[in-house]
Amino acid sequence: MQATKVLALIPARGGSKSIPRKNIRSFAGHPLIAYSIAAGLAAEMVTRVIVSTDDDEIAQVSRQYGAQVPFMRPAEFARDETPDLPVFRHALEWLAEHDGYTPQIVVHLRPTSPLRRAWHIDQAVYRLIEQPQADAVRTVCVPFQNPFKMWQIGADGLMRPLMQTSFKEPYNMPRQALPEVYWQTGYVDAVWADTILTKMSMTGDRILPLVIDPGEWIDIDSPDDWRHAESLLESGKVTLQDLGFDPATYKR
Repeated sequence: MQATKVLALIPARGGSKSIPRKNIRSFAGHPLIAYSIAAGLAAEMVTRVIVSTDDDEIAQVSRQYGAQVPFMRPAEFARDETPDLPVFRHALEWLAEHDGYTPQIVVHLRPTSPLRRAWHIDQAVYRLIEQPQADAVRTVCVPFQNPFKMWQIGADGLMRPLMQTSFKEPYNMPRQALPEVYWQTGYVDAVWADTILTKMSMTGDRILPLVIDPGEWIDIDSPDDWRHAESLLESGKVTLQDLGFDPATYKR
C-alpha cells in the first residue's frame, strides 16, 4: 500500500457564482480551500496534493497552504458547465507529459467540504486497494428523506410517485419497511487513474460505498450553508482534532 502513488486533486476555479471567490474566502480563519488541502496533506495514504485552478490568486493561496499548482487549468475546462471528467483528464495527461508522474489512484477533494475527516480519505483509498476489481469508491450517507416518498407533478397538475416500484403506495409505507437508500455526498471520491483515462469515467461501473454518518458531512452551496458550517467549527461542535488536521500547520 505504501508504494501506491495516490494523488489528491482539488478542483477550484475562480468563477464561483453562488458565493463569489468562495475558494479563497476566509472560513473560520483560513481560506476555504485550505481545509481540503490540509486534509489531503494529513491523510496517510495521499502522496501528492495538487490544486487545479484557472485563477492566479487561488493558485497563490493554495501554494501558501502547502499544495502544488504545477499548471494552470485552461479556460475551456473552467466554465460553469464543465463536468469533472475533462478537468481530471487534463490534470493526469499534463502530469504524465510534463512531469513524468502517473498516479495509480486519484482522490477527488471538493473545496466545498471543509469539514472532511482526514481518515475518511484514507479509508476510501484502503477500500479501493483492498478490492482492486472495483473502479471507484464514493462516500455515501443515509439521506434525510427517502426517495420512495417523493413525488413529481405532471403537466396536468396531478402528482405521481417519483419511484415506480413493485410496492403499492410506497409513499404510505413506514420508512422502516422501505429499501435502504444512500445519498452520494461528494465528500471523498477515490478512483483508479485508469478508470478516468481508459473508461472515460469518474466512477466506472463497479463502485464501492464508504458509508459515513450524515452528521459528518456538509456541502457548502449557499451563504446559509457557509454560515452553518462555519458556526460548527467556531462553536466547537466540530473541532480541528475531529477533522484530524489544522490548516495553520501547513501555512508557509
